[in-house]
Amino acid sequence: MERTNITGENRTEVGKGAARSLRRKNMIPAVIYRAGDSFPVQFSRKELSRFINETAGEQIMVNLQFGDGSSRFALMKDYQTDPATGELLHADFFEVSLTEEVKVTVHVAIIGEPVGVRRDGGILQHLLREIEVECLPDKIPGRVEVDIANLEIGQSVHVGDLKLGEGITVLSDPDGVIVNIVAPAVEEVAPAEVAPVAPEIKEPEVIKKGKKEEEEG
Repeated sequence: MERTNITGENRTEVGKGAARSLRRKNMIPAVIYRAGDSFPVQFSRKELSRFINETAGEQIMVNLQFGDGSSRFALMKDYQTDPATGELLHADFFEVSLTEEVKVTVHVAIIGEPVGVRRDGGILQHLLREIEVECLPDKIPGRVEVDIANLEIGQSVHVGDLKLGEGITVLSDPDGVIVNIVAPAVEEVAPAEVAPVAPEIKEPEVIKKGKKEEEEG
């Protein structure tokens, strides 16, 4: 698993007012969680934002280094942004031990264009975008890549089809469908309406009188 370093500082002041004050100084308040405990810390906005943008949702182990010489291995658990501006507001980290297995959620990325879509016009359905795994922190995959280039219409990839390597246990339902290819919908054409045939109207029969009858009349 990849690792990266982030430099931080321990934080003593907590609360909304203290958090706003930190942000004005281009610092981001954060919390490290470990075995039911939490530790308030702070990081440079620039450094933390760069880490979030570069990892793009991948699970990357972070070596959090502090000014007092201490350090902690951690995974980013979550972060919050302003819904209006997108500005980074807060981050949460989960401290890990290199000798203890952890349960984490890993992103599933699909690779390639399925033959069932490219050749046959099928429709790709990406149904499961994350799976849960358990392993040592050093073995956590940044993401799981699934090659779907050979999938044809009617075929699918399930969680149980994944091969993640030794020491990684998949906890998600093995029957869960990650991706499948379905046939394109066929639009039903309504039958053309046939105008009703009007009943034939017979003209009244005209009886012609013969010449003799006319003279007698």
